[in-house]
Amino acid sequence: MDPRLDLISEAIREVPDFPKPGILFYDITTLLADAAAFSATIDLLIERYRDRNIDHVVAIESRGFIFGAPLAIALGRPLNILRKPGKLPADTDEVSYDLEYGSATLQIHRGELQAGGHAVIIDDLLATGGTAAAAIELVRRQGAEVTEVAFVIELADLGGRAKLEPAPVFSLLSR
Repeated sequence: MDPRLDLISEAIREVPDFPKPGILFYDITTLLADAAAFSATIDLLIERYRDRNIDHVVAIESRGFIFGAPLAIALGRPLNILRKPGKLPADTDEVSYDLEYGSATLQIHRGELQAGGHAVIIDDLLATGGTAAAAIELVRRQGAEVTEVAFVIELADLGGRAKLEPAPVFSLLSR
């Protein structure tokens, strides 16, 4: 196993009972505050996608932006962002989806992605998969293909990966 994964894992703070009792929250702010661990995270993502056929790095609001931006720069590819409603100024396409306790919507500017292009979608955490499934749908609506959906952490017991099939899923860490 790559020793950088231990560095990353150790840099993530676990916060019990947040945001409600019974939830174990994985706080990436401590990862971001650890320059070596944050750099290792970005380096591993770059190594994974450097030689892949990627036309777009699609980042999910908001923590996906943190990991997607340096990846897009390193790959020399555009960063395309998926945002919550009311944040994008031009015409948008949107997908609404259910959350554990409510619903949400993601939007992307119409015509943002190259039809036939290949996209990697990135976010910090895969839990139940609703947000990432909406992201996949938005990418496909624009005529692009999902090469892979990438996460820093996957909460495997929550089964989110199954909701994303048949899109390939990659996570640096699994808890």
